[in-house]
Amino acid sequence: MMLLCKPSLLTLPPLRTSTSTPRNPKRSLSIITTNSTSPTQRRRTMSALEARISLVFALASQASSLSQRLLVDTATEVVKYVSPKRFESRTLEEALMAVPDLETVNFKVLSRGDLYEIREVEPYFVAETTMPGRTGFDFNGASQSFNVLAGYLFGKNTTKETMEMTTPVFTRKTQSDGEKMEMTTPVITKRMEDQDKWQMSFVMPSKYGANLPLPKDSSVTIREVPRKIIAVVAFSGFVTDEEVKQRESKLREALKNDAQFQIKEGGSVEIAQYNPPFTLPFQRRNEIALEVEKKEK
Repeated sequence: MMLLCKPSLLTLPPLRTSTSTPRNPKRSLSIITTNSTSPTQRRRTMSALEARISLVFALASQASSLSQRLLVDTATEVVKYVSPKRFESRTLEEALMAVPDLETVNFKVLSRGDLYEIREVEPYFVAETTMPGRTGFDFNGASQSFNVLAGYLFGKNTTKETMEMTTPVFTRKTQSDGEKMEMTTPVITKRMEDQDKWQMSFVMPSKYGANLPLPKDSSVTIREVPRKIIAVVAFSGFVTDEEVKQRESKLREALKNDAQFQIKEGGSVEIAQYNPPFTLPFQRRNEIALEVEKKEK
């Protein structure tokens, strides 16, 4: 008996196509977009990043180097004040005085007595300015004058050059009948008013000689101090006008009995201060000086 199969029973199920729809179309799109970046663009991005990193490291290295130089310079300057030099002393007061290890004027001692010593001072250059006010040692006037001279020394000049600090700072009284002072340019005569004026001056570093830069501030003048002989008395503490008057009077009186030297006619008193403001009073070295000359035999 033959079995008959219906065609429908022999029909195979329909085949599934291989094309499938992605579950997350957006994610697939982003992957495709990311992978589409070319190697050249990637290299450019890395190069820019590397350049920024290199710049940061270079600036950090430069800042570190500058900081190290500043620390070394600061330490060098501090040592000059922490390890001061001392003059030959005649008294306990002078033995306690200390002077910063900075360049100063050159001189040789011709004679030394109980009250003063006679020095022959070699020529040197100064930058000076007239102090405001009638007194030479009031705080405001001294501070203004110091700042003006310090400005010249530390770059306020025609070459913008920073020069080294020296010692001492001189303060002197000018005569009321006028004084001729040589500037770098021009040569002028400064006539003072009825009262005497005080002038403050900084000793210039000797390496410049006469080739000092010109000051930008017209109140600062450059002057060469010629070779001279002076009588000097040292004292400690802070300088006041009354202190100067008393010590000047005593020095003039003592010089009347000097067998070799006499006060030079027209000579004015000059005060030298060797120490920065933070120095303790008993360690400060101040000197009062009068220009003298040898007596005629």
